[in-house]
Amino acid sequence: MREPLRDADSPVLVTQLPYALSVTTFRFAALAALAGRAPIGGQREVALATYLAARLADDVRSARNLSPATRAERAGSARSWMSNLALPNTVRPALVRLVEASANDTADTARALRVVIGVTATLLDSGAQSELERLATALEQS
Repeated sequence: MREPLRDADSPVLVTQLPYALSVTTFRFAALAALAGRAPIGGQREVALATYLAARLADDVRSARNLSPATRAERAGSARSWMSNLALPNTVRPALVRLVEASANDTADTARALRVVIGVTATLLDSGAQSELERLATALEQS
């Protein structure tokens, strides 16, 4: 690594540090933020499970280039993880169905996501609901 120039006649050189990290982006920032600020328990677990299911649903789109076998394996792991969460009885079946649909086609996933949007309407904030709506529209147009 070069030392910056400190000569009065020369500007200071700024070098990019070799260990600098790139900016992290979240596909569903509002859902992640809701999960982060919600109190432990009900709403946080719903937000986390919905975040996971939305990520899996987003990966169904052809732009993600995930094979059906990979999506099926991820869906199985997500189902297992969700079984340990304390989710409301109205929400759990819809989220499990969305996770299972993520191993299939976009139309099936979009239908399952619309059900999740309906059952989580009172549990998620407007930003999270908006992200789910945009995802459902993108899946329906795929």
